[in-house]
Formats: sequence, C-alpha cells, structure tokens
Amino acid sequence: MPNTIFRTLIKSVFTKPIQVLAPEINTKNYVPLDLSPSNLDLKKVDVSSSKKLASYINSHLKEHHEKLAYGGYLEVRDIYKRSTYFNSEDNLSERNIHIGMDLWCEAGSFVLAALDGTVHSFNNNTNHGDYGPTIILKHTYPNFEFYTLYGHLSLDSIASLEIGQTVNQGEKIAELGASDVNGDYPPHLHFQIIKDIQEYSGDYPGVCCQLDLDFYSENCPDPNILLNI
Repeated sequence: MPNTIFRTLIKSVFTKPIQVLAPEINTKNYVPLDLSPSNLDLKKVDVSSSKKLASYINSHLKEHHEKLAYGGYLEVRDIYKRSTYFNSEDNLSERNIHIGMDLWCEAGSFVLAALDGTVHSFNNNTNHGDYGPTIILKHTYPNFEFYTLYGHLSLDSIASLEIGQTVNQGEKIAELGASDVNGDYPPHLHFQIIKDIQEYSGDYPGVCCQLDLDFYSENCPDPNILLNI
C-alpha cells in the first residue's frame, strides 16, 4: 500500500486530533522546536550534553510561555554525531534524519495510547542515544493494520507489560523517562507511525540515513496526520 494511500486512509478513518500525552497539556500549549543545523541558536549549545540541551529547550518553552515543544519529522539533526550508534565515515550512510515526531516535556508525564490496540512488543534499547524503554502497539482495522511506537519512556513503563495485552485509546500506557534511562536526552516522547514493522520487536529505526530516506518516509508517514498539531 503506497504511502499516499496509507496516509489518506489514516486521515479518512481518524478525523479528530489524537493526544498521546496527558490531557492537561493542551495542544494549544505546544510550540514548535527546530533542532536542525538551520537553527543558528543551536551553534551556541553543546547538544552532546543532555543537560545543556534541556536548558536550551526549557528556555525555548519559557520564552514562548508554553508547556511542550514538538517537531522533528524528517529533520536533519547534528545531535546524533555524539553517538557511534548513528555515526558513519560515509556521510550518506550517517543516520541523522529523524523519522518520528518528538514531544518535549517533563519526565514523568503520562503517555497515552494513540488508538485502541494491543502490545506488539517492548524493550529497553540501551545504546547511547537510543530510545531507552520503548513500547510498540499494533492497531488492526478492517482494511489495514499499522503500528505506533513510543520511545524514551521510564523503566517502570515496561516492567509489567505483556505482549498481546489490550489497550484502549487514551489509556495511560507509560511515563516519560529521565535522561539517565531514556538514551541520554532531555525528557520527551518519540512518537512514530509504522506501516510495516518488518522483523523488529521492541525497536524500530527512528533515525535514518539519506540513502534510506525514501523507504523510511514511505513506511513511516508524518505522525501529525494523527496528532493534528
């Protein structure tokens, strides 16, 4: 199913904005955040330090009088240069293009199931700069199925999960983790739509290289078709 058909199908089935973080953080209190090299303010920030990046993000929120920052789909980011998990000597093979949406807010914030579904898999992905605790849900509808991924969670979020467990839309499924467990990032949710999960379990690439961009942008459309921020 081509991405354009898949995208149109999702938009036709899910016509109302979907929330994946605690409802007290209204989408009216969201502000865009640019973490690409085109943001010249980042030149002054040591993005390899989760504390310094968190300070920048908190200042951005305070400046705009908002509670949550969002963005990042298909955004090129230099932050991944800090980790050998993403680095490559060949620039075309360097994984630096973000293929989900990030929602930056406080550790401990409740994470909600985007839609009715079941727990496909979960894992603690502990590479430096990786997701940390991660949950993948499977959503099945009459003519199609797809998956949603929730990354950078707390350890408690996956402590008592079971594969196949049923979840309801809007149900709390996790909490955001702090930097010491979430891959060494400021607290945030990485939310991603996946059409074909392939052979992955508890993990799926959330960052790709330029050579693979066509495939991943096809398989992982913009999460904002669900969130409608």
